[in-house]
Amino acid sequence: MNPVLRDNRGRRYTVRYRRPDNTQTQKRGFTTKKAAEQYLASVETAKHRGEWMDPSRSKVPLAEIAEEWFKRQVQIKPSTLSGYRQSLDKYVLPKWGRWRLADISHSDAQGWVTELAQTLSPSTVRQVHFVLGAVMKYAIKDGRIGRDPTKGIQLPRKRNTRRGYLSHEQVQTLACACGPHADLITFLAYTGLRWGEMAALRVRSIDTAKRRVEVNESLTDVRGELIRGTTKSHERRSVPYPAFLDSRLKKRLTGRGLDEPLFSTERGHEMRGNNFRKRVFQPALKRVREADPLYPTVTLHDLRHTAASLAISTGANVKAIQRMLGHASAAMTLDVYADLFDDDLDHVAARLNDAVTDLGTSL
Repeated sequence: MNPVLRDNRGRRYTVRYRRPDNTQTQKRGFTTKKAAEQYLASVETAKHRGEWMDPSRSKVPLAEIAEEWFKRQVQIKPSTLSGYRQSLDKYVLPKWGRWRLADISHSDAQGWVTELAQTLSPSTVRQVHFVLGAVMKYAIKDGRIGRDPTKGIQLPRKRNTRRGYLSHEQVQTLACACGPHADLITFLAYTGLRWGEMAALRVRSIDTAKRRVEVNESLTDVRGELIRGTTKSHERRSVPYPAFLDSRLKKRLTGRGLDEPLFSTERGHEMRGNNFRKRVFQPALKRVREADPLYPTVTLHDLRHTAASLAISTGANVKAIQRMLGHASAAMTLDVYADLFDDDLDHVAARLNDAVTDLGTSL
């Protein structure tokens, strides 16, 4: 049987061939016999290499594959999974949901990303691009497409966000402005815990004898539901706290059950970051800045950066700060706080100068 056939009108050619499972299929619409023969040769080569894919499997709408991919993300933390869901529902599916996988080109994807960058922050654009790319990579692994149209997309550059660092005095000023939550502010500013890690702490998490906080969980607000899970690095760590927090923490511990939250709302419920930010932190910061316009504009997360800054100012080494903050590596700590370690270079030069000067000789 001739694998290349001409139609009745003699204007188009059809290629018939067998799939790897020996079932027969065909592809129509070639304008020349040479083009049809080239396609047939490429099919045979792909079959020989084990790279052949059934073209019909790439004709499904992206929405179908996106849902398959999302359901299989069992290794992802709930907060991350929620972000993926939002990217899909708000950006990816409205644009690409009805498109067939085979019809999405690199230029189509690039144009879409460029359009998004006109109104969204670089970090949001990168997140949305990542999700679309993850769906495409899943489709490749599933043998539906042979290339990822999102690969090599030009993305907007990340903006260098300014971190806020507070001095010891500024921490105390802000803490006082937060009233009954003053100890929470100082706790975050001197331990460097993330909000979710602090909110997940129980009474049993505090070792007053060693002045240690055992961090092994994180509480995340996922679309209105508080979910308890592992920390960002998925590792537990022991974080020291200064002695001046002893009396404040002991008040929190007194008369409480071991499994009760260490920091809680007035009704004893677990705390939500958004509520605290809107009802306590931001109003307090506003009052402080009204009294002192030079007071830094900081975020709640900047208390974690403040903890790093204060620790570095005492001469703490990078490994100690890494363990305190729960970073994956010391290199990450250096990358995040490179601006703070710059000051250390001046101290190194000064100490080297003092050492030589003490010798009483000149080099």
